[in-house]
Amino acid sequence: MREGAPRGFRFLKLKSEPSGILNFVTDVLPFRGLRCNPKQIPDLSSVITPPYDVISPEEQESCYERSLFNIIRLEYGRGYSSDSSHDNKYTRAAIILKQWISQGILVREREPAFYLVEYGFPYREALRSYRGLIARVRLEDWGTKQIRPHEITWGEPKDDRLRLIELCRANLSPVMGIFHGEENLLSSLSVSDPPVRAQGSSGVTYAMWMIVDASIIDAISSYFKDKVIYIADGHHRYETALAYQKLNKSICLSYTGDEGFNFVMMALASSRDVLTLPCHRLVRGLGREILAGLLRGLSTYFELGELLPPGADWPSSLKAQKGMTFGLYGLHEGYLLLIHQREDVKWAMPPDMPRIWGDSDVGILHGLILKKVLGIDSSEEEHLGYTHDEGEAISRVDSEEYQLALLVNPTPVENVLTAADEGVRMPPKSTYFYPKTPAGLVINPLWDDEVA
Repeated sequence: MREGAPRGFRFLKLKSEPSGILNFVTDVLPFRGLRCNPKQIPDLSSVITPPYDVISPEEQESCYERSLFNIIRLEYGRGYSSDSSHDNKYTRAAIILKQWISQGILVREREPAFYLVEYGFPYREALRSYRGLIARVRLEDWGTKQIRPHEITWGEPKDDRLRLIELCRANLSPVMGIFHGEENLLSSLSVSDPPVRAQGSSGVTYAMWMIVDASIIDAISSYFKDKVIYIADGHHRYETALAYQKLNKSICLSYTGDEGFNFVMMALASSRDVLTLPCHRLVRGLGREILAGLLRGLSTYFELGELLPPGADWPSSLKAQKGMTFGLYGLHEGYLLLIHQREDVKWAMPPDMPRIWGDSDVGILHGLILKKVLGIDSSEEEHLGYTHDEGEAISRVDSEEYQLALLVNPTPVENVLTAADEGVRMPPKSTYFYPKTPAGLVINPLWDDEVA
C-alpha cells in the first residue's frame, strides 16, 4: 500500500497504455458532494431514482410514495395545473433542496472526494458487475473533441434541465461518460466493505466508496488526463451545463476558470464494461392512408418476413436474424412482423442524412421507415415514444396510446464510439446504456466560488 493511502484501498500494478501524441488534457477532479445523511436516511434505496429521462409517470408516482425524501422531488417533480412562474416544479425543487440541507437530510462532504461505484446487475440470467467513477469533469465545447457526443438533442429537454439547474444550482444526476479502458485503473483498486449500499427498482445494486486520499486522487486524475470521454447518456444535461456555464461566465466579475459552473458531474465507465439495450420506437398520429399503404411502402426497401405469434421470444428471434432486421407490431393483431433490410437499401437513404446512418439499425429506421415511409422527422417528438422494454412497447400499442411499435436490436458500443469519433450525431435515443447511475447517490453543488 502506498504511504498515506486510507484503509481499504491499495494500488495494484497497472500496465502502462500507449497514449500516442495528444494535445489536450481531460480534467477529472474530486468534489465535495452532497449525500444523504445515513442517520436520517438509513435506507438509501428508498430515496434514489432513475435519471429523469427514463422515468415513466407510473414510476414517478412510485418514487413519491416510497419516501418523503426521495430525490424524485428534485430530479423530476410533479407539475400541477395551478403552477405559475413563481410556484412550479423547478421553484419547489430549489426550496426542497435548501430545506433538506438545513434539516441535515443532505450533508456536504468535508473534503473533495471521488466516488467509486460498483454496479451489480442481472443480465441474461446471470449477475454481472463493473466499476465506475463519479467525478466532476471540466466542461469542454464540442470543438475540442476531448468530450464527444453521439446523439442529436432536442430543445425542450434542455430548456427543462436549464430551468432546474438555474434554480437548484446543482447537478442532481450525473451525465454518463465512457472511455477506452483496456487497463482500467478503477478495477485495479482493492477495496474493503463499502460504506454506502443501495438497490434500484430494477434490481441493480450500487456499492459506493468515497476516495479522499490525495495520492489516490492524483493517480485517478492523471489516469484520465489522456482519455477521450464519450457521452453515453445525458447529452441534454451536458449541453445544459454548457449553456449554464455560458450564462454565468457572462456575469462573473472575477472569472478564474475554477468556478463550479465550469464543471459537470459525470459517471465514468470503461467502454468494455457497459452494455447497450435496444431502444424501441413507438409511433402515433398516423393517418389512415399512411397505415393502409405501410406494407407497400416498406416493401420498396425491405423484405417482409414471417409473423411471430404472441408468447414468442421476440427479442431473441430478432437478434437471431441475419442482416439488419426490425419488428413491426400493430398491423397484425397480437403478431410481430419481421422486416429484413435489402442489401442495397442504404443507398436509398435521404441525402441530408450522414453516411454512417446507413450502417446502423436506428439510422435506417429513422431515414427510411420513419422519414420516407411514414413521413415523420426525428424532431417531431409528438409522433414518437421510446422504451427499452419490448413488453411495454407492445402494451402501449394494445392500449391504443400508440399505433405502431418498431422493435430494434441494440446499437453496439463500438458503433457509438465510431460515430462520435467521426463527429456524427446519431438519431435521438439511438442507445440505452445499462445499467444507469441513479439520481440520489451524490449531488454536485455548483455554488462554490460561483456568482451569487
